[in-house]
Amino acid sequence: MKPEQIEEKSFQLIEARVSSHSFNRRQWSVVKRMIHATADFELVHTTVFHPRALQAGIAALRGGAPIIADTNMVKAGISLARLRPYGTKVCCAISRLAVAKQARLTGKTRAAAAMRALAPLMKGSIVAIGNAPTALREVLAIAGDDARRPALIIGVPVGMVGAAESKEMLIASGLPFITVRGEKGGSPLAASVVNALALLSAENDHA
Repeated sequence: MKPEQIEEKSFQLIEARVSSHSFNRRQWSVVKRMIHATADFELVHTTVFHPRALQAGIAALRGGAPIIADTNMVKAGISLARLRPYGTKVCCAISRLAVAKQARLTGKTRAAAAMRALAPLMKGSIVAIGNAPTALREVLAIAGDDARRPALIIGVPVGMVGAAESKEMLIASGLPFITVRGEKGGSPLAASVVNALALLSAENDHA
């Protein structure tokens, strides 16, 4: 099967298995793509959207705002072809030697140091966190400065230590967000949300 056929079949199976949900059309298009990327049907119950999340994310993409990814896996999973019409760049600093050095000096994780390194780009950006809770916590600290506040935070870190707590902090922050409650998450999930937003941004009706 061709990739587009696999995707179509996957969405058909998802629709067949999910008999009901509380999402609106745009939200469901995002959640469907999240399930497609992970085969995790619990996402129907655990995914949470800030009321302005999709509006903010679509506006940011259409305006060419950068996407800040916490890992190279998130960056690799994002469809650059879908972003090309908007001139959007995907930025990831996790592999920079300067970030590793800063992490050692400050005692922070490399993921947190990478977010701090990209703070100058964060104003109006879309931040996609698919790995470390410490990265999400650092983004929330940075976002306390109005001059560096992202347009949207996709916060889906994964792990037994701190992941669920960091997501609850995100929900309580008042910032536009898309997240999943609990310990599950991951880079493919974060990338799938960005790709879903890119598809919504290409629709003719404006958010």
